Amino acid sequence: MFESLSDRLEKSFKMLKGQGRITEINIAETLKDVRRALLDADVNFKTAKQFTDTVKQKAIGKEVLQSVNPSQMLVKIVHDELTQLMGGDKTDINIKINPSVILIAGLQGSGKTTFSGKLARWVKTKRSKNPLLVACDVYRPAAVEQLKVIGSQVETPVYAEPGNTDPIAIARNAIREAKKNGHDLIIIDTAGRLAIDEAMMNEVAAIKQAVTPSEILFVVDSMTGQDAVNTAREFNERLDFNGVVLTKLDGDTRGGAALSIKSVVCKPVKFISSGEKMDALDIFYPSRMADRILGMGDIVSLVEKAQEQYDVDEARKLQKKIAKDQFDFNDFVSQIQQIKKMGNVKDLMSMVPGMSKAVKDMDIDDNAFKEIEAIINSMTPAERSNPVLLNGNRRRRIAAGSGTSVPDVNKLLKQFDQTRKMMKLATSPSNVAKLMKKR
Repeated sequence: MFESLSDRLEKSFKMLKGQGRITEINIAETLKDVRRALLDADVNFKTAKQFTDTVKQKAIGKEVLQSVNPSQMLVKIVHDELTQLMGGDKTDINIKINPSVILIAGLQGSGKTTFSGKLARWVKTKRSKNPLLVACDVYRPAAVEQLKVIGSQVETPVYAEPGNTDPIAIARNAIREAKKNGHDLIIIDTAGRLAIDEAMMNEVAAIKQAVTPSEILFVVDSMTGQDAVNTAREFNERLDFNGVVLTKLDGDTRGGAALSIKSVVCKPVKFISSGEKMDALDIFYPSRMADRILGMGDIVSLVEKAQEQYDVDEARKLQKKIAKDQFDFNDFVSQIQQIKKMGNVKDLMSMVPGMSKAVKDMDIDDNAFKEIEAIINSMTPAERSNPVLLNGNRRRRIAAGSGTSVPDVNKLLKQFDQTRKMMKLATSPSNVAKLMKKR
């Protein structure tokens, strides 16, 4: 997401290079280009104009420090204003009471049901909650079955009443069931329509009145651009929801909805979702998103993802093996598995500062490690533990068994050897001590 906007903004900032200070004359063309870039990214016109006016007001006459140039100074101002435009700080969901009720609303096709499952997994793993999913979409064919399948994927029970076409009664009964079985959080998946209609609005409002939720989340497909913002406005007028969830961000390179929705609806974006995997859900951090829009990466989120997969005991064992030069292909595969659990490889690489542009046009999918794993799985246990055994005959056998070529096997062995040397070098006591002194 935001690829087009990031490229356009980068070109805009270059207009100020070589200037001694930011003036009304030299910033005018730059900000005109920034406004065009925002409009092309499907940002609301009023929002885009107000944004560039604010940036201009804060930038004009600003002294440029010797260590930076005007374009760098403008990037800093734009970053701060983008952060404020998207909400400033992250906003948490209200799940303090027991049981808490979260009502999920939105149009059909926005991703409500999938998000409900992702949220159930998130509150279980991140907040140690015991959720119950409630199927209140009694209209869409197979909606209940879809939620049950998702519920089984995230190991969360689903409350449904086959044959009952009254979603308000289902919601009330679900709360009684949740209290009886010790669930401290209830997620109600409501019905959507292909367009906003009075019947849908009345139904969702009636469910809200019946269950008095502690949190109402409006789920919107970010790929619908300004339509998403307009829909959010209409829903908010009726429901007064607490926050927005932007789905399908992996399919939108513009991102106008993320930039406009807070300023238009005055409600924060709380979650962003990309992909179909149940772990593809993140809290929305405006500052981190501003970093990514401006090509600065998102190293904080990358570290957090790594920490989620980090096992202290395993890390200590691995460090000892590296120190003794015993790092083998079993350890190599284990590290690959941890990286895969962190998410899409291309997304992870784009979080590294300076890498987003480099990987933009690269075709990196979730099967990036498939060939490597096939080669390693074709090795015998002895070969995986002792790579020096891999002579010419063994390499030919491994290539045939993995459906690859001998050069592919040789390439992996070379990469493995380089990785082992780098890891030993990085973890040696003398090098660690040198790094500590520099700090």
